[in-house]
Amino acid sequence: MILRLFFGMVIVPENKIGLVTKKFVLFGANRSLPDGRIVATNGEAGFQAHTLAPGLFWGMWPWQYTIDMVPFTVIPEGKIGLVLSKDGAGIPTGRILARKVECDNFQDASLFLKNGGQRGRQTSYITAGSYRINSLLFNITISDQLVIGESRVGIVTTLDGEPLANNQIAGKDVIGHNNFQDIDTFLNKGGNRGLQPQVILAGSYYINPWAVQVEERFMTEVPIGNVGVVISYIGDEGKDVTGEHFRHGNIVEKGYRGVWSEPLGPGMYPVNNYTMKVELVPTTNLVLNWANARSEAHMLDQNLSTITVRSRDGFPFNLDVAQIIHVPANEAPKVIARFGSMNNLVSQVLEPTIGNYFRNSAQDSDVITFLTARKERQEAARAHIYSVLEEYNVNAVDTLIGDIVPPDALMKTLTDRKLAEEEQKTYQTQRMAQEQRQGMEKETAIADMQKEIVKAQQSVEIAQRTADATVKKAEGDAISLKLQVQAESEATRLRANAESDATKLRAGAQAESTRLNAGAEAERIAKTGNAEAEKILAIGKSTAEAYQLQVAAMGGDNFTRYKITEEIGKNAIKVIPDILIGGNGSNTDGTMSGLLGLKLMEMMDADKEKKEQK
Repeated sequence: MILRLFFGMVIVPENKIGLVTKKFVLFGANRSLPDGRIVATNGEAGFQAHTLAPGLFWGMWPWQYTIDMVPFTVIPEGKIGLVLSKDGAGIPTGRILARKVECDNFQDASLFLKNGGQRGRQTSYITAGSYRINSLLFNITISDQLVIGESRVGIVTTLDGEPLANNQIAGKDVIGHNNFQDIDTFLNKGGNRGLQPQVILAGSYYINPWAVQVEERFMTEVPIGNVGVVISYIGDEGKDVTGEHFRHGNIVEKGYRGVWSEPLGPGMYPVNNYTMKVELVPTTNLVLNWANARSEAHMLDQNLSTITVRSRDGFPFNLDVAQIIHVPANEAPKVIARFGSMNNLVSQVLEPTIGNYFRNSAQDSDVITFLTARKERQEAARAHIYSVLEEYNVNAVDTLIGDIVPPDALMKTLTDRKLAEEEQKTYQTQRMAQEQRQGMEKETAIADMQKEIVKAQQSVEIAQRTADATVKKAEGDAISLKLQVQAESEATRLRANAESDATKLRAGAQAESTRLNAGAEAERIAKTGNAEAEKILAIGKSTAEAYQLQVAAMGGDNFTRYKITEEIGKNAIKVIPDILIGGNGSNTDGTMSGLLGLKLMEMMDADKEKKEQK
């Protein structure tokens, strides 16, 4: 407090600035501010333009100076600071914004005032950052940064500048202002206030809303299968490029006021909808329906309806018509220059032309003739409408007559008449069929008789040919038999000779074979006999030795009994008879009983053999 009181010491923090208010002037010529000024730049009493930066200052006695500590001015990201000056020179009449002066982004208030800075809203602004701004002179308003979205354009209206020229609804083109971010350059180059011909494309921009207003709109799309004819409402008067033969509109080069001669192809275009209009013209084939319940997607025929006509005999009836047209791309500007839009082309040309043609055509004939000559009516309509639309730079591709709805009473009459005619045709057809059937029956009978005659003639010819064939066959058989006998005799002679030779050869071969077989057989018998003799001798020797050993072991009598028993068992010799018949003179039944038993055994043996065979 002592330093502040006696030495005028002031300490400004690092995040603030000091705003100085001088209460009075002790000495000097500049004791008070000039008229109309509120901020002092030369030491006058009052609000001082000079501020105290962060740091230590002396000589700021509290009895002479008031020091207010205020924070820095901070502009966030995506924002801008709009500046309003409370002091400065006056803004010229007719202007609403103060022009830019060099003042270090409004941080040097003294320099701002000395360079002629004007009071009021400033064209300049400050971008994101921190600034030491004297709030005694400047008010800062935070505003959003301008963002134009994708597939959109910004339509610009400036709030300051030169007045618009006569007969113009938008200002002139000015270059170098960086999409209206440098509004001072725009004003220095004579930019006009109001609607601007230039647009701002998608992106982020630092634009002063006090100087420029931007309306965001969708870009203009020209779909595939269409062209966009540009109608410009701004620009100088251009020279008509269509020549003397086209007297229905003003078609000019690009950049002039009027219908541009070069249409836009399919794509997206940043068009200012306030200064120009893009009229879409389909370049594909268009189908227009004169029918109550049918309309195409392009909706150009939504107001068209079924044509009601009246025939020469006074019958009204309804007629559906479809017209196919094509507008060439290079002819689209002429169509728009002549009619203004495709809807006008349909309502002003196609609708009256086609409707009146078919009404006139129907009055030249009755309903029946119109119905039966439909194809000829359609061909005539196509030719007529083609010639009419050619004068309007439109190609008539085809004209199609749809449903024809005659009156019900007339249709009933026609139906009855047609049924009667068809029945008459049926009767005539049946009568002709009967006549043809009768003729066919007659011809059939004649054909059947002719068949028998031909059959008889063929039988005679067949018999004659059969007899000839029999004679020929007998002659052939005789010759064949003669040849056969000769061949048989020759064959017999040859066979006899061959048989004789074969017999001689077989006899020689048989004799040789017999001789060889006899020698071989004799040798075989000799060797077999020798071998058999040696076998018998060997068996006899071994049997004799075996008997000797058995006799020695068992004894002679015992060996004899053993061999007898062995032979009885081996050969199944019956020692005891199967039936024993006994008796004496007094018993006569014994013999008969024995015989019956023997017979019974034979029968049992026979039955056993049959079972074994099965």
